[in-house]
Amino acid sequence: MQPSPLRIEPIAGYSPTIGRLVGMLTYVRSTTLAAVDGMTLAELDHRHDAESNSIGALLAHMAAVERSYQILTFEERLLSPQETERWSTALKLGLDARRSLRGYPLEHYPEELSAVRRDTLEALRARDDEWMEGSVALVPRINAHWAWFHVAEDEINHRGRALR
Repeated sequence: MQPSPLRIEPIAGYSPTIGRLVGMLTYVRSTTLAAVDGMTLAELDHRHDAESNSIGALLAHMAAVERSYQILTFEERLLSPQETERWSTALKLGLDARRSLRGYPLEHYPEELSAVRRDTLEALRARDDEWMEGSVALVPRINAHWAWFHVAEDEINHRGRALR
């Protein structure tokens, strides 16, 4: 069996640039999920030292970052007080995350990541490349393309930190 080609190309259902980004987001997520596949609760909750975050906390962080960028870029607003309460521990990580983001079985994290990603893909499907290059309303120094690149970059960074 020949391996599938590793290419960044437009994807049907998305404008060309957004389709390429979707391909990158999809590949990054597949490698993250492959890296944690089969992990036990003890492995997910393990911390290298007193200052590090667990793999589970970093997976929760990935979902929280993606959700916050959905709100920033698609809804053009900041997190509401209720959303801040729901997502801030995972966004900020640190002591609160080390205390509370633990005890979840492996299934919890892919379900949360998948739910957030479904919303991302649906919203990206409804946008075009012109939107992608436009400034983010609340943070005009960045464009939507950079914002969504950062979602992928943040996941890659934290995956590397968790699995070193």
